[in-house]
Amino acid sequence: MQNQTAKGSSLFRTVACGLQDLILSLTARQGQSLAEIGLMLPVILVTMVGAIEIGRVAYASIEVSTAARAGVQYGCQNESNAENASSMEQAALDDVNLTGMTASASYSCKCSNGSTTSCTSNTCTSGTHLEEYVTVTTSYSMNSLFKYPGIPQTYSLSGYATMRVRQ
Repeated sequence: MQNQTAKGSSLFRTVACGLQDLILSLTARQGQSLAEIGLMLPVILVTMVGAIEIGRVAYASIEVSTAARAGVQYGCQNESNAENASSMEQAALDDVNLTGMTASASYSCKCSNGSTTSCTSNTCTSGTHLEEYVTVTTSYSMNSLFKYPGIPQTYSLSGYATMRVRQ
């Protein structure tokens, strides 16, 4: 009987030691996971901030290009709109959600053979005709959210669009 009691207490000690080892093992794993998160969190945050910054620049670039297209679309509708540079510039500025963007518009003419001419006096040679064009250039400077080493603090974005005036 005493032999069975010794076996039982030995078995109890083995189970108790096994449970203790399991608990220590689980606690060590939780500490390891916490250390891994602590090491990876800065890398994840820097990557996330970089992705946000790239998204901001891409959005602003698309807005600036789209604004230039909106300006020339307004100007190319007819000759009256094409000659009104301030209205084309305003159409470009009204198209964006960016404060501080600038726009400049121009109206030019050339002959169908490629030679330049004045829009007021048609000096195209016979067999060619006058072609009228409007051009809008937009520009915008944006600041980055943070200072990054080796990357400029300010980004200069520009848009350019040219379209033939409807005749």
